[in-house]
Amino acid sequence: MQTRIKELRAIYNLTQDDLANLVWVRRETIVFLEKWKYNPSLKLAKQISFTLKTSIDEVFLFDDEELK
Repeated sequence: MQTRIKELRAIYNLTQDDLANLVWVRRETIVFLEKWKYNPSLKLAKQISFTLKTSIDEVFLFDDEELK
C-alpha cells in the first residue's frame, strides 16, 4: 500500500503533528503511514481522508495484488 498523505498534507500546509492532532493519533502513526509501515484501521483511514478533504481511495493507493 502507498499513501499520498505527505502530498496532501502539503496542500493544506499541515505538519505530521498537526494531522496527528486532528485525527487523534500520535505523530509516529502518521510517520509510519507515510513510510508504508502501518496499515490503518478503516476508522483512521476515514478520519484522515475526511481531514484531507478527499476520499479514502485518493489517500491510500492499493496494489491490485494486495486485494487478492
